[in-house]
Amino acid sequence: MDERYKQFKDFAAQPLSAEQRKQVWMEINDFPEEHFDAMLAANRERLSRVPKPGSEAPGFNLERLGPGRKGTGERVALSDLRGKPAGLVFGSYT
Repeated sequence: MDERYKQFKDFAAQPLSAEQRKQVWMEINDFPEEHFDAMLAANRERLSRVPKPGSEAPGFNLERLGPGRKGTGERVALSDLRGKPAGLVFGSYT
C-alpha cells in the first residue's frame, strides 16, 4: 500500500470523533471549510426526513420496468401492494 494513503485504510472503522473526521476530510479536499459545513448541515437536514425503521413507508408510485429495464408506461403505487409480498430495491443503476 502506498504510504501516503495508509491513514485511510479502514477509515470508516476508526474510532475518530466527528471533528477528527472533519480534519482528515479537510486535508484531502480543496474546498473551503464553510462549504464542508454547509454540505454537512444539508445532509443532516436530509436525514431528518428519512423514515425511521419500523415506521410506515411514505406513499409513492413508480413506473414498472420491463425487460432490459425499459419503462413500460405502467405505474404501480406502494399502496396497491399493501398485504402483498413486495421487494423494493433502491439505488443507482447508471
